[in-house]
Amino acid sequence: MVFDGFRLERIAVRDGELRARIGGSGPPLVLLHGNPQTHLMWHAVAPALARTYTVVAPDLRGYGQSMKPPPSADHAAYAKREMARDVVELMAALGHDRFRVASHDRGARVAHRLAIDHPERIERLAVLDIVPTLEHFERADMAFGLGYYHWFWFAQPHPFPEDVICAAPDAWFRAHTSREPKPPSFFHPEALSDYLAAARTREMIVGMCEDYRAAATIDLVHDRESRAAGRRIRCPLHVLWGSKGKIGVWYDALAIWRAYADGPVTGRAIDTGHYLAEEDPATVIAELATFLAG
Repeated sequence: MVFDGFRLERIAVRDGELRARIGGSGPPLVLLHGNPQTHLMWHAVAPALARTYTVVAPDLRGYGQSMKPPPSADHAAYAKREMARDVVELMAALGHDRFRVASHDRGARVAHRLAIDHPERIERLAVLDIVPTLEHFERADMAFGLGYYHWFWFAQPHPFPEDVICAAPDAWFRAHTSREPKPPSFFHPEALSDYLAAARTREMIVGMCEDYRAAATIDLVHDRESRAAGRRIRCPLHVLWGSKGKIGVWYDALAIWRAYADGPVTGRAIDTGHYLAEEDPATVIAELATFLAG
């Protein structure tokens, strides 16, 4: 069983409920997952960190078994500002006003907004395999459009991408997560089952697409407002990326993040693709344990 010793709860926040896995003891630590996954992506990392921390791993709104607001013309319900507020309210419900955060992919975009909007809450922040959303779009070229084509496809008006994906969700999941005719072998069977169960529901696919629509619209408004106001990440930041993925090839990730942070920025590449925590959990555990301890 994954997450042995953890409890699974549904916790109310202002807009609905979040499914969250909670375990361990010590200072609070939030783990935020990526797309098209759920909190189970942390199954190999969370138990090790729970020896030192009280680990809280939720499904983001729109994903897994958490709430899924309906689509809207302004996509405001899926703004990273709202998703970040979910995390603050979740942790407050568990009695934690300040906490550390480790995050991957879409969850790292939520964490970035969390660190800007609620700097008093975040003690230390780790982001895995991203650069800021604003940087992606403002630097976009043909390579980005082809390599990250799903950013533009998912952001097409509702319900076009949802209809296409929901016609063959398993085939879409395989294509999205791997170039092979099956999901990556490093996905644990229980985690893969959870990912596919979510992907087979139209509500999750709608939520995922709204997440990407928000990224291409309202999130950029918020990001540009924050940049103009000089609002940057204040806490220590650790950046990890897969050397076999696109971040390390296309970008100087540390230089970019240093332009968004006032505090110290550290990090390095790991010998993986995009799914660091599942491809090489031992290295991710070691990196996070050292950084989070300060």
